[in-house]
Amino acid sequence: MTQQKAFIFDLNGTMVDDMKYHNIAWHTILNDDLKANLTRQQVARQMYGKNEELLERVFGKNYFTQQQMDDIAIKKERAYQAAFKPHLQLIAGLAAFLEKAEKNKIPMAIGSAAIPFNIDFVLENLHLRHYFKAIVSAAEVVISKPHPETFLLAAKQLDTPPANCIVFEDAPKGVEAALNAGMPCVVLTTMHEKEEFQKYPNVLRYIADYTDPALEELFI
Repeated sequence: MTQQKAFIFDLNGTMVDDMKYHNIAWHTILNDDLKANLTRQQVARQMYGKNEELLERVFGKNYFTQQQMDDIAIKKERAYQAAFKPHLQLIAGLAAFLEKAEKNKIPMAIGSAAIPFNIDFVLENLHLRHYFKAIVSAAEVVISKPHPETFLLAAKQLDTPPANCIVFEDAPKGVEAALNAGMPCVVLTTMHEKEEFQKYPNVLRYIADYTDPALEELFI
């Protein structure tokens, strides 16, 4: 490699295939507890950014106090973790990909809208923390994706120019955040179809998982 590059990973739907469990947990809380009367599809469309941002999109600003939103978020995350833990594993091929990146001395970060509680859940249970030089969660940013702050902060902590950072994402809003940060992006088609990303010129390629041989070009 003639220039240092870095890899920045979203977490949910990108490292672990867990978005349906988030959807179920949010659908239950929003409808059973908060009486929002939303379909699963309507919930899925709101599942980006911070938990408090989701609640504000659904109910409007100032509907809940900050403490109420924090309590709702923790209840939702506990329900998600309990349901997903028996199925917790990395997306196919990612373990080998992380190991290869480490051997190639490519610095890596996580840039996620998840709260630390959920990031720790994945990293600790799957013993992954040692791979990542930086972790940017919802707690570290003011405005979440598609704002570029998450990825720009990760690049700064990796001491790598944004243009040299390759983002791994599964959601259109995440790809948009990478575009806004000036970063190319590899899209995981775990939750969304290719057609949903057509307007983003920063997509390098689409992969179903990390066993795709096309990823070898990232190490050149």
